[in-house]
Amino acid sequence: MPTRWDEPITEELNKVEEEIRRSVVSRESLLTRISLHVISSGGKRLRPGVVLLAHKAVGGSDISKIVDMAAAFELIHSATLIHDDINDGGRTRRGRESAYRQFGVQKALVTGDFLFVKGFQLGGPQDRRVVNYLADACTKMAESEILQWQYANDPDTSIESYLKIIEGKTARPIEAGAKVGALLGGGSSRQIDDLGRYGLNLGLAFQITDDILDIVGSEATLGKPKGMDFLDGTPTLPLILAMDDGTKGKRISTLFKKKRKNHNDLEEALLLLSKSDALDSARKYALEFSKKARGCLRSVPQSVYKDSLQALAKAVVHRDS
Repeated sequence: MPTRWDEPITEELNKVEEEIRRSVVSRESLLTRISLHVISSGGKRLRPGVVLLAHKAVGGSDISKIVDMAAAFELIHSATLIHDDINDGGRTRRGRESAYRQFGVQKALVTGDFLFVKGFQLGGPQDRRVVNYLADACTKMAESEILQWQYANDPDTSIESYLKIIEGKTARPIEAGAKVGALLGGGSSRQIDDLGRYGLNLGLAFQITDDILDIVGSEATLGKPKGMDFLDGTPTLPLILAMDDGTKGKRISTLFKKKRKNHNDLEEALLLLSKSDALDSARKYALEFSKKARGCLRSVPQSVYKDSLQALAKAVVHRDS
């Protein structure tokens, strides 16, 4: 069993990093500079990691092709982060000032479009099914962003609606990456489907954990202030569960539905959340999705890469950033 989930693919992830940096070089130096500001700010590289591990887990060995695909998924993800920060008014990202705050909204938007196109440029020459997986995942992301806006500041948001939002926003792109990796690795139809379901459940576990950390994490480890989801009016699982918790829940609901929340509102809500059972309940959801992800790997032969996929499913729910 690897000591870190990415240990068996360290060399490939380094090649992905090189390909990402090569891809964002533009004749316009400012475009390159903004792109590097976004992609060099760190990040877990979970999405390219899943692509690589799924590929190798089914016996894939075409490193150059799969490195390009892994880089494509990370470039598209980076593009969505720029757009998300603009939409949400995010001031920091991974401990650094958001691209739109440092360079301006217009330049950041153009850079997001640039990264998105570069991602499709890397992924486009592959099998048509790859393009369809990519396009479908991007469609789901856009639809989920619209759906999330519809539930902004709504204390009556259901768990089902929340899961639908994070499925499209986070889980579907990871599902697509796992399927693409398995497809290009020569996996069977069952293995492609199973690894896709692994990616879907992994993404759900990852996002729920992110939403928990938004409440209990520290700015030093998160790279952004905590409680941003509450301030933005984004209904997350811990908030939804807490707002259904008796008297405390009613008060959190009153605070959450305010369109203009202040620091005192945030501090009160965080205190009430800490006294509720919502965080523990949300963790149980994350752990269940992690368990489901691991259970989806039965058709994948035993290898160090399968071990890493298992380790990754555990790691996403046991982290502090």
